[in-house]
Amino acid sequence: MVEPLLPHPLTGELFASPVPPGTGWPEDPAAPGASVARSPGGVRRLAVAADLAQVEERVSVCSACPRLVTWRQGVARQKRASFADQPYWGRPIPGWGDPQPRVLIVGLAPAANGGNRTGRVFTGDPSGDWLFASLHRVGFAARERSDHAGDGQQLVGARMVARVRCAPPDNKPTPAERDTCAPWIHREVALVRDSLRVVVALGAFGWGGALDALAGAGVAVPRPRPKFGHGVEVELDGVTLIGCFHPSPHNTFTGRLTETMTDELFTRARALAGLA
Repeated sequence: MVEPLLPHPLTGELFASPVPPGTGWPEDPAAPGASVARSPGGVRRLAVAADLAQVEERVSVCSACPRLVTWRQGVARQKRASFADQPYWGRPIPGWGDPQPRVLIVGLAPAANGGNRTGRVFTGDPSGDWLFASLHRVGFAARERSDHAGDGQQLVGARMVARVRCAPPDNKPTPAERDTCAPWIHREVALVRDSLRVVVALGAFGWGGALDALAGAGVAVPRPRPKFGHGVEVELDGVTLIGCFHPSPHNTFTGRLTETMTDELFTRARALAGLA
């Protein structure tokens, strides 16, 4: 069956779902013929030999986890009813933002109808709306919303990544999938280590991924490892790790995480990073 072509919400260009690399999707880092990791060993091999642009490209075409490939592509073809007239990205989501960040934001994984649809991490779902609104108020984001790759949004002094780069069923990657994906974030953190001053970890899963990636980049991490908590700060060899409750609807609708709490935490991150 040939997938129908549908218009991109911002550009009007026609795309199939999932989006093939090199077909013109805004901000697509991959060209036709990009190196594809098809196994855990392939991820390790391609990640370690990559610069930042290559990490972004290779992440965006990775197919090392069969369950995640099947899930993300299935969602991209079936679509949520409210987005049935749009093409879905349907591929892994690379890191995004400043290539020399002072602050790195680490989350869990793309949402099935969020980043998996829009092509940008933390974009197109309620968690992303909450996060970008705060980043804009504090001064990290040029716009108060991030709607879709190619919408003109920019991050200044900050970069964001997901620990697992594919949308997982029920938002729960398996330990094996987490470990298979780990070399991507490890390499990305190593590449931005020189400029990095603060890492904001969203939720306990992001906290664990941040600690693993920092350790992989040569940062000394104490044993036992520090425990996650909102507002917890840990100084790690010139990098401050800060915990933040994940901006999921469960946390924001119940008041566990408020706008004031979010803004105060990112304001603190700016101060620690030495950003005016």
